[in-house]
Amino acid sequence: MSLKIKRNMEKPSSRLVSAIARFHWFVAIFIFMHCSVGAHGSNQVPAMFVFGDSLVDVGNNNFLNSLAKANYFPYGIDYYQGATGRFCNGRTIVDFLGDLLGVPSLPAYADPNTFGRRILSGGDRFSLNQQVLNFENTLNDLRNQMDSRTLGTYLAKSIVFMVLGSNDYLNNYLLPSMYSSSYTYTPQQYADLLLNHYARQLVALYSLGLRKFMLTGVGPLGCIPNQLATGVHAPGRCVDYVNQIVGPYNTGLRSLVQQLNQNHPGAIFAYGNTYGTFADMLNNPSAYGFSVWDHGCCGIGRNQGQITCLPLAVPCGDRNRYIFWDAFHPTQAANRILAQRAFSGPPSDCYPINLQQMALL
Repeated sequence: MSLKIKRNMEKPSSRLVSAIARFHWFVAIFIFMHCSVGAHGSNQVPAMFVFGDSLVDVGNNNFLNSLAKANYFPYGIDYYQGATGRFCNGRTIVDFLGDLLGVPSLPAYADPNTFGRRILSGGDRFSLNQQVLNFENTLNDLRNQMDSRTLGTYLAKSIVFMVLGSNDYLNNYLLPSMYSSSYTYTPQQYADLLLNHYARQLVALYSLGLRKFMLTGVGPLGCIPNQLATGVHAPGRCVDYVNQIVGPYNTGLRSLVQQLNQNHPGAIFAYGNTYGTFADMLNNPSAYGFSVWDHGCCGIGRNQGQITCLPLAVPCGDRNRYIFWDAFHPTQAANRILAQRAFSGPPSDCYPINLQQMALL
């Protein structure tokens, strides 16, 4: 049986070039999770701070001026609270990681009832740079709750989980009819541009006292229903050229992790191999309990990926057998696997350590 997805990736570039032109492609949402010590009996870390996009959103889209919504049925069909704004049939990867780390479920930070909502004030999408500035603002709230020494320990023991990059490709580089980036930059140059900006913001977060970082790579975007729906792939395969495009970003991010660990003693940066975990599920779906890898559970058109899940749509019956929930996002079943691999996986999943090992430091 031929592989649906190639495992080989381009070798990382030895350079991180400076920004060549304006940078406006990070469109992630910042989600803040404040965990009270002792909230869960198995509490392993005081808090988890999540910077990410819709893959980890727990409902911020409900309160933002955005066309991207997930606050309607059948989203949340398998979640105990129903449709909360999670882009999934149930729980996201950070929901599962919260359980594994012993911290409470994340609140929607854009919700006016969530403590410290100033982090998301003033707009409907935030660049990574703005997210870092907003995080600086929220430190004032924490300073009102604890003295500087306690706050320093709190931040140093907390975990930062970052899920960035997918939107920079799906909503920019892979849309040549709307954006010129794919004409202006080669895949390597584009990855270098993204990573150069990423590195600066990581150093800024380090300077604020955060010390434990898990940086997840971009998954095989050529395998999501949205890209399969283009019909440019060979039967039984993913869109290989799309996966090749994101290759330099992932190998560059792993290289960046090595550089950051060398240059920032007292901190730990780890690379989460999202691409590799997804490759395993896609190449060996039955080993993980899946039978459908190339269609969304809820969607319209070719591969149920041309139009994503609409209100009151009828989703697939056995959602545990599907890897993808809609045109872009994994199912709860796939998220559970991704979380477990990030938490306790070997160095091929998380380099140089996993989240469980990181929590013990």
